[in-house]
Amino acid sequence: MKIAILHESAEGERRVAATPETVRKYSALGATVAVETGAGLGAAIADSEYEAAGAAVGPRAAVLGDADAVLGVQGPDAAALAGAKPGALIVASLNPFAERARIEAYAAAGLEALAMEWMPRITRAQSMDILSSQSNLAGYKAVLDAAAEYGRALPMMMTAAGTISAARVFVMGVGVAGLQAIATARRLGAIVSATDVRSATREQIESLGAKAVFVEDVPGIEGEGSGGYATEMSEDYKARQAELVSSHITKQDIVITTALIPGRPAPRLISDAQVASMRPGGVIVDLAVEQGGNVEGAVAGEVVERHGVRIVGHRNVPSRLAADASALYARNLYNFLSAFWDKEAGRVLLPDDDEIVKAIRLTKDGKTVNERLSS
Repeated sequence: MKIAILHESAEGERRVAATPETVRKYSALGATVAVETGAGLGAAIADSEYEAAGAAVGPRAAVLGDADAVLGVQGPDAAALAGAKPGALIVASLNPFAERARIEAYAAAGLEALAMEWMPRITRAQSMDILSSQSNLAGYKAVLDAAAEYGRALPMMMTAAGTISAARVFVMGVGVAGLQAIATARRLGAIVSATDVRSATREQIESLGAKAVFVEDVPGIEGEGSGGYATEMSEDYKARQAELVSSHITKQDIVITTALIPGRPAPRLISDAQVASMRPGGVIVDLAVEQGGNVEGAVAGEVVERHGVRIVGHRNVPSRLAADASALYARNLYNFLSAFWDKEAGRVLLPDDDEIVKAIRLTKDGKTVNERLSS
């Protein structure tokens, strides 16, 4: 089985889908690996390191030729896959709802597209979960980005000239990114509080030494979604949450928002009026800005200032830690492919009735086959 690793073409994408570590692991399975020239440079991996690990390095046409699987971080355009043989696996983050035309083009080309971000959150798939591995780094980086924009120190400091008070950090949305943001802000010495629509997160927040801020005793909460994700809240809950956040946010120096609902625009958590209620010099980091944003006034790819508050809307935050993000992402892909490796056939075999396969397979045999895309 030949596995191809492409140079990412999306603007600002510095990650790569394989590292020398995973190249060696694929080789140990019995696969051959070909890497497009310069594919790892954004993640500080030289072509020579891939060659030393046993990969062939060359131009895209040579890499794609006869490839049985093409690994990417973001889904490549169908035109970029010209020369890929029918039936080849395309394994990447494919953004299926927003890129339906691209998915249809994969089907028309006879390619089998596998959307890694649709990996089910079940025990056997934990090591394959790209959303968790990348969100973990995003939560960490969000705190560092906030600290860089914040014009003061985060920890309390006692000096001969007097005491500097610790910064107050409020994390909204306590998934993987939010939990890492809490832990990182605490390590930097901030006073941290957090909120989420899922009541099960209260214990997680408090276990990290942060204060849990929750709406209490409101019926109709639908926050406990499948797979650990949040779902829509009741209208009563939304109103009470807005009131609670408004009173809490005025006392905060830094706010980090991480709330996402799969397949839908990001929920609006902070209004312009709430931004205005913060003290001048405050910072808000919106990790959901590319999905519409949690914060009114956030602009994807920019740091803007409103009412004296800086709103940080960096795109593709994991790519800002490209080396570590690539290492984790590449392991996620290896863990997935190796789990379905058939030693006798010397290749990956994907059973049609497997729970993981059914969840992530988008196209096969010239057709779009995923039920989530049929509605």
